[in-house]
Amino acid sequence: MIAFNVQRPASQAGWRRSATASLPSLLKGLFGEWPAFLAFGISFTTILVMWMNHHNLFTYVRRIDGSFMLLNGLLLLATTLIPFTTSLVADHIKFADSGTAAEVYSGTFLFVALAWNLLWQYAIRHPGVLASSVSDAEIKTTTRQFIFGPTLYVVAFVAAFFSGIASLAINLIVLAIYAFFAAITTIGGRSLESVQG
Repeated sequence: MIAFNVQRPASQAGWRRSATASLPSLLKGLFGEWPAFLAFGISFTTILVMWMNHHNLFTYVRRIDGSFMLLNGLLLLATTLIPFTTSLVADHIKFADSGTAAEVYSGTFLFVALAWNLLWQYAIRHPGVLASSVSDAEIKTTTRQFIFGPTLYVVAFVAAFFSGIASLAINLIVLAIYAFFAAITTIGGRSLESVQG
């Protein structure tokens, strides 16, 4: 899903190995593609953090039904947009239309955050979906973590109208916060109940 966004550097004459191609021109081409490598790194890190949090969320789940799976599919749809929108920002961040690219990028993350919230709200509002070992304190903590995401993504979206760089920076700060949440979550102490479909 991500690797297809890392492409060979293109030269004006087309990218082909020839007798006239030299190592310095290849290195120059690779360094010239730094936005694509940055986009790849951000996409990979974002999806990794989402995967970690998704795994953590599913340790709370005891029963899965059709509606829950559809909401999970909505989250998957939102996730598949991340490499494209990250690449879009990378391609336009140095240009005058960086704000528009950042609006699309922030809008995608707002969509992702809303999908997370729908999935979580469904889980906590439908008895039997969550494992009985999940405490009220865990539910409150997780709900707070999910709620602050959409708020910051709205801020990033509004910031994009003024500065693409500022909007991107806000999105990266949110990514760092969620990476921290994913890293400190301990699930080893919970006695896992078998998930029922």
